Amino acid sequence: MSRIGLKPIEIPEGVEVQLDGTKVTVKGPKGELSRDLHGDIKVNIEDNIITLERPSDHKEHRALHGTTRSLINNMVVGVHKGFEKSLEIIGVGYRAQKQGNKTVINAGYSHPVELDPIEGIEIEVPKNTQIVVKGIDKELVGAVASNIRAIRPPEPYKGKGIRYQDEYVRRKEGKTAK
Repeated sequence: MSRIGLKPIEIPEGVEVQLDGTKVTVKGPKGELSRDLHGDIKVNIEDNIITLERPSDHKEHRALHGTTRSLINNMVVGVHKGFEKSLEIIGVGYRAQKQGNKTVINAGYSHPVELDPIEGIEIEVPKNTQIVVKGIDKELVGAVASNIRAIRPPEPYKGKGIRYQDEYVRRKEGKTAK
């Protein structure tokens, strides 16, 4: 039984949820998100509380129940508070900076890597060794942060590279002379 799917979603003040068939639209102070959901899961909105019902205990319906609830909850939280992921850059000469709308990252390559702005995502560089990705769509924020990390993933010997703020990089011992 899906325990996540059974939890009700509270709609905070200032957030408006509209249901049109299988399409859910969520409007809030930070923006607007909409998504088409699977037709088997029934969404009920009553007294600022969203509940979800599944038609049967079939394996597919149980999986969709929790997934749909999480997607709607992430939309509500995104338009109300927003999401952010922090990355840190470790290594001599590795740094990031903003040049107009673009973010330029020097990560030990012969050329700097330029990131063009993405609609709905804000990339901040508070320090030259820190990058903060902000937005209302949790999926998009995670994807952009993952793409930035993929520019130079942390290596296990010296720990150099781009990593998430709270990521633990397991270190390896290098070669030893006899």
